[in-house]
Amino acid sequence: MLTIIKENVELIVNGKDEILKSWIHDNDVLKVLKAHHINQDFFIKNYALEILEYYIDVIVGKKDIGDCPIISKLISYLKGKHIKVDELFLLCNGFRKSIVSYLYDINVSDKKIFDSVEYIFDHNFMGVLKKYSQNIDDVEIKLDKSLGIVDKYIIMSSTDVKGMIVYASEAFCTISGYTKKELLGSPHNIVRHPDMPQSLFENMWKTIQNGNIWHGEIKNRKKDGGYYWVDATIEPRFDSNGKIIGYDAIRQDITSKKLVQEQQSVLIEQSKSAAMGEMISMIAHQWRQPLQAVSILIQKLSVTKMIEGDITDELLEQVVDDVAKQLDYMSKTIDDFRDFFRPDKHKEFIRVSQLVDRARDFLQYMMKTDSINFKVESSEDINISLHINEVIQVLINIIKNARDAIIINKVQNGQIIVRYYTSGNMCIIEIEDNAGGIPENIKTKIFEPYFSTKTNKNGTGLGLYMCKTIIEQHSSGRIFVENVNGGAMFKIELPLSIGR
Repeated sequence: MLTIIKENVELIVNGKDEILKSWIHDNDVLKVLKAHHINQDFFIKNYALEILEYYIDVIVGKKDIGDCPIISKLISYLKGKHIKVDELFLLCNGFRKSIVSYLYDINVSDKKIFDSVEYIFDHNFMGVLKKYSQNIDDVEIKLDKSLGIVDKYIIMSSTDVKGMIVYASEAFCTISGYTKKELLGSPHNIVRHPDMPQSLFENMWKTIQNGNIWHGEIKNRKKDGGYYWVDATIEPRFDSNGKIIGYDAIRQDITSKKLVQEQQSVLIEQSKSAAMGEMISMIAHQWRQPLQAVSILIQKLSVTKMIEGDITDELLEQVVDDVAKQLDYMSKTIDDFRDFFRPDKHKEFIRVSQLVDRARDFLQYMMKTDSINFKVESSEDINISLHINEVIQVLINIIKNARDAIIINKVQNGQIIVRYYTSGNMCIIEIEDNAGGIPENIKTKIFEPYFSTKTNKNGTGLGLYMCKTIIEQHSSGRIFVENVNGGAMFKIELPLSIGR
């Protein structure tokens, strides 16, 4: 769960000040601090900073979730201030929101990172609540307070068998914009959004009316016409005889997650369009040589007729045969590019040598024209299961970036080396160039969307972002870069499958 966020810990460390500032200036947090006369600077110095550092230690694996002396120290202090349980929730929730907001502001769009933040927060908050409640003797007070928190922060509702709302939590009212008076007695489709297909609700009703639990994601409409997304679980409520008497639903607000997914989809489509442009440019490079050959062959006929006054059948047959060969080559090029853009529906087994060869085929004319030495190094061949065209796209993108860097930096004796090998249960692919490397101050940024090192405006800033998405989200691998031997080396790690 924490693997993805570990790779982004440097971002959180660099943003300590912004995170703390956002936490302390959260409206709910400010209200709690002011209500109990807690000085902001005192809170930061004695508690907030240590809690954030503990959070970072959990991410990197130095400490276990829940094992935090500063939390115990804070709980003791808050009890002395007579902080209520729901106020404690607001303090903790403000911390979570500050981290999520910071990651969102710096354009981190991987939902796995947000899931990891939520995972750590959820497990710590349960421990905090447990410790905070240990010395409260009155069970009814604890229950009332807990129910109050649930009602205020958990989106819940209950209906009768006809789907008429008989209970709505305060959180449901807040997110939908309706009052309890407006919701109670109304059909639950009062919040139905027209974007949701009728078939989804037909399936939902069929499931719960048969006594089963339904789970899914739903887009709902607010009273003001806006919308919000929820991850919903709906289950039947039975009487003592096993008869369904109503339905209970609990929901989690996933609007932010959906927005991240939508943004990522837009970036992926933009990246595909950019890749298409790159491929068209490569076709032009691939076709230049055969077109020149065809032109020379045709000119040969004209020159022969002008000099000799006639064209022999033998010469005509030779020219036609040579032209046909060039046209066959051009046709094969189109087939290769067409296959490349065909979507990968399923993973397939392929040898890494074939992956590298297919990427090289796309770029060989360009490399030859630019006098770049392209080498492949390997002591073994590796069979691996993956989305073939997607990974070829990654290799092409990185190799072409290396070629562009060699040209831009006017490197003499430009060289690109692709090597692959196994390490444990991983297949490693390295692409190394001698173009001078990547400045240290931008190494952590090159995989961000819209970030480009190309100053001539030819870069979209989406290529490496797409590479990272393909490798890490579609292939369960890792990709990173380091400077070695006067150049940059991109390293791709892919999990091996049993077909090796």
